[in-house]
Amino acid sequence: MNVSGSIPVISVDPTPDHDQALAINTKLVREWLVAFLRDEVNRRRKMEKVVIGLSGGVDSAVVTYLCAEAFGPENVHVFRMPYKRSSQESLDHAQMIIEDLGLPVRTIDITPMVDGYINSSEPEIDPTRLGNVCARTRMIVLFDQSAKLRGLPIGTGNKSERLFGYYTWHADDSPPINPLGDLFKTQVWQLAEEIGVPKEIIHKPATADLVKGQTDEGDFGITYAQADRILHYMIQGYRDSKLVEMGFSPEEVTIVRKRVSGTHWKRKLPTVAMLTSTAINEYYLRPVDY
Repeated sequence: MNVSGSIPVISVDPTPDHDQALAINTKLVREWLVAFLRDEVNRRRKMEKVVIGLSGGVDSAVVTYLCAEAFGPENVHVFRMPYKRSSQESLDHAQMIIEDLGLPVRTIDITPMVDGYINSSEPEIDPTRLGNVCARTRMIVLFDQSAKLRGLPIGTGNKSERLFGYYTWHADDSPPINPLGDLFKTQVWQLAEEIGVPKEIIHKPATADLVKGQTDEGDFGITYAQADRILHYMIQGYRDSKLVEMGFSPEEVTIVRKRVSGTHWKRKLPTVAMLTSTAINEYYLRPVDY
């Protein structure tokens, strides 16, 4: 099935009815994403297997369930890649998914890889840099395993994270296919309910799982629910003054605008110096990127 066209999956309401504006037809989205995965992996790339980094969070859980439905559990190879600071809860939640679906799994501890670099060269590394090193190490493992298994890496980032730039450049965003990239975090939670992701995973606070007590929303200074409501209108072109007029707080609008504006570069391929009319991906006027 060729799914290269468009499908109206999001219910758009021009009024600030927050719940309605972000509501999706979960059954239709599920069917659409399964078809998308089959089209991209089987038809376009002639591959049968996929590989996924399974963190125990809701995003990777949803992608894993979608892939199991699209390709069969035996073709979905998942990898748990804990660092020494990763919580046992994350491993346990990943195990719930593995047992529920009957997936081939391998656990690869990235601590020796990460600490080999840190201990020998950067013993004073801060938590942000450590998180980036862990994320890029996981992508090294995932892409190497994809070559070994002849499977395609599947991404798990959602639209909220992408707009906020809340990921490691050329790490979390590296896999060539991403089924969740056009779904806000709150919409991923809706889809998770439809798919049957365990409640423990759906309802736990989203976290990068590097520092005890750290959460995404704590880092943002705003909840996903409220950020998604603002983002929904902001990317349609609503000005900040209009958003405030609609009832959103100036402080929260500023938080969202600053994050979106300050991470424009992360949503672009490397900028190439254009010398000819055949520069790859460069020979056009840059589109508006919110």
